[in-house]
Amino acid sequence: MPTATAVPSALVERRLADPYPYFAWLRRHAPALREDKPGGAVVWHVSRYADVRALLSDRRLSKCPQRVPGYVAGPPGLNRHLVHADPPEHTRLRHLVSAAFIPRHIAALEPLIDTTVRDLIDGLDGRAEIDVVGDFAAPLTFTLICAILGLPERLNTDRTRRLLLATVTPEAAWPGPDADGTPAGLIGELIADKRRGGHSESDLLGALVSACGAAGGLTEEELASTAYLLLLVGHDTTMNLIGNGMLALLRHPEQLALLERERVPIRTAVEELLRYDSPVRDATFRVAAEPLTVAGERIEPGHIVSLLIGSANRDPDVFEQPDRLDLARTPNNHLALGHGTHFCIGAALARLQASIAFPSLLRRLGPVRLAVPEDELRWRPTRVMRGLYTLPVVRA
Repeated sequence: MPTATAVPSALVERRLADPYPYFAWLRRHAPALREDKPGGAVVWHVSRYADVRALLSDRRLSKCPQRVPGYVAGPPGLNRHLVHADPPEHTRLRHLVSAAFIPRHIAALEPLIDTTVRDLIDGLDGRAEIDVVGDFAAPLTFTLICAILGLPERLNTDRTRRLLLATVTPEAAWPGPDADGTPAGLIGELIADKRRGGHSESDLLGALVSACGAAGGLTEEELASTAYLLLLVGHDTTMNLIGNGMLALLRHPEQLALLERERVPIRTAVEELLRYDSPVRDATFRVAAEPLTVAGERIEPGHIVSLLIGSANRDPDVFEQPDRLDLARTPNNHLALGHGTHFCIGAALARLQASIAFPSLLRRLGPVRLAVPEDELRWRPTRVMRGLYTLPVVRA
């Protein structure tokens, strides 16, 4: 049974900047790799597409961190949300937020997305250097999730974004001044604001506040946790998609030219950008609730199971030439937004934002190139997400 110590050290050392050689080694030599953590926790890293896809909807895996004594899933008091719940609790929590993400509601956001994209790009006019992440992707995606939730304008700020992102990435690593306060304090302020008079059931947070305490509704802890989850994931995933996608296009000028000349449908291109450098590298928390066997290895109850989405999306058994960016790739059954019961609830919103953002950026900015050597780009050291701190570019 190969363990984490068997992986070549050079691949391990480089896996933050470039995880794909590491993933390829796992698929070939250890498709279910055991890692024994300090303190006794056991984590299995599963890397092949067929296994990852099957386990994403396997009821023998639980989403509840409480099954692993001592496991810390996130900020205190903000962990009772649908990502950390099994049915029937997951079904109840997902139902309460899903109405905001149905196709007709997402389609109605298109004018707001168009306007926000245009305003952000207008603000870049005359700039010699642009950070695609900090100047565009982050404010775009955060503005949209703020609009859906009904956050007051005064909290749609860079400091608020950094405060949330610091829960999954060390705050000290972010450029700029530190964010003030705590995530729990921020969420408490938002909820109090709704209850003081900012309450409106036309926005998602207002609807959740109304459901708090009602039969079949939310507890106070579930309300705070759900608000935190939606603010974080509703912005982080699409921010990474835009940043990773732009970097992939800059690395592949022939594919970039296809998109600029509209030789490939933008929605097809977005699916390939999701697959090629997935904004969600590892699936969210899962733990074995029953014994199961994966790739010939027995996983015991209480063992954590890490499903490597980024690896599955480069599996040559499923994708022809998986390490090649092919914006016209069809079919493209990637797992970037999950599969099964826990499929990303904001998938349609992420796709729509990206479908508007990429053509607008390419058209308005014109030819651009990286402003720094590629090996100077810094990747955020998060367990689940894959994304850049910044993506500085200059007009070519």
